[in-house]
Amino acid sequence: MSKVLRAYTEEDFTLDKQSVGKPTRTIEIEESLDRLGWILDDLFRIPVLGWRIGLDALVGLIPGVGDTATTVASLYVLGSAVRYRVPKVTLLRMGLNLGIDYVLGSLPLVGDFFDAWWKSNQKNVALLRQRATVSASEAREGRISDWLFVGMIMIFLVLLAIGAALISVYLFAMLLRSLALLAS
Repeated sequence: MSKVLRAYTEEDFTLDKQSVGKPTRTIEIEESLDRLGWILDDLFRIPVLGWRIGLDALVGLIPGVGDTATTVASLYVLGSAVRYRVPKVTLLRMGLNLGIDYVLGSLPLVGDFFDAWWKSNQKNVALLRQRATVSASEAREGRISDWLFVGMIMIFLVLLAIGAALISVYLFAMLLRSLALLAS
């Protein structure tokens, strides 16, 4: 038996610094997730400026209901991430993106500019695409522990919405009380 010896070069042993710690493949996800991210973050183009805004920023102009409605729609991407078996740390990051979008997006007018800039849905779809471990055809159901984890994130976001609503009602009552004092 003859053995073949191979000479290795230095390039065979060097690592590309950009590929360390990143997945080696990108999973194709459902088109509906891309479409939802596009609708919520990039649906309209502002002609002169070239900026893109979506329904998240526009519906967010409706006080009290707008940001809550778009956050509920955004939860679909988070729920889909469970089916694609995204790691829990990424699920947490996606939930954090939604929480930041909801809290800062709830600020009158300034929050809508923030929504147009932050684009949490596009960020979450990109995270889903990068960190998914199964393909769209395999993504039928998630693990129970992942669903429980996302359920906790969703409960936190609902409590955040309730807290924001209570603060809004309190501030509105204070405004009415101040106006009544000024009128008398």
